[in-house]
Amino acid sequence: MPNQIDINALQNLGLVKQNTTVDDSTRSDLGQGDFLKLMVTQLNNQDPLSPMENGDFLGQIAQFSTVSGIGDLQASFSEFASSIANDQALQAANLVGRRVSVTLDSAVLTPGGSLEGEITLPASSPDVSIHITDQSGQLIKTVSLGSQTAGSVAFAWDGKLADGTNAAPGLYNVNAQARIDGQNFELETQILADVESVTLGGVGKGLQLNLSGLGSVPFAEISRIL
Repeated sequence: MPNQIDINALQNLGLVKQNTTVDDSTRSDLGQGDFLKLMVTQLNNQDPLSPMENGDFLGQIAQFSTVSGIGDLQASFSEFASSIANDQALQAANLVGRRVSVTLDSAVLTPGGSLEGEITLPASSPDVSIHITDQSGQLIKTVSLGSQTAGSVAFAWDGKLADGTNAAPGLYNVNAQARIDGQNFELETQILADVESVTLGGVGKGLQLNLSGLGSVPFAEISRIL
């Protein structure tokens, strides 16, 4: 007697249908209860003259134990995923209203506000500057930072034009340049932005931060939380 459930015997008993089209929404595998029910049915309907051998019976018990173990493992993973999602939601709630530093080449100037950020110098420079341009590419303001040593360097634009008047609120491009060893280099800019809301990512996606005026960025791209 094989150690697999005899499908032919079940078909004869009317427990299994042949040539049946299964809807996509129907399960294609057996659950723990289904497996146990089929095994008991086979025991009740086995040939008395050729009963199932102990080895075969133990083999089916082992199969059932494996199915049960897989089910328990799936339940554990489900609980673990739920716990991670809850922790992520708590972290997200604490980020709303905070300022973060993120690698961007544009920033939003609010009415009467300023534009802030930072750069990282790979080496000391005698001349570091930040160039602010509008969306058409026109130069609005150059912020000179002078001589700086290697490392993190903060910068800020007060939103004033060269004539002392306030620049129009809106989105501006930010470009950082530094002269190192006689050559000019463009550097990445880290922009400070306010977190308006947070979106919990779906399957395969992480936390998304919705920044004021700048749209959504992955949490993984945030370099610092203020």
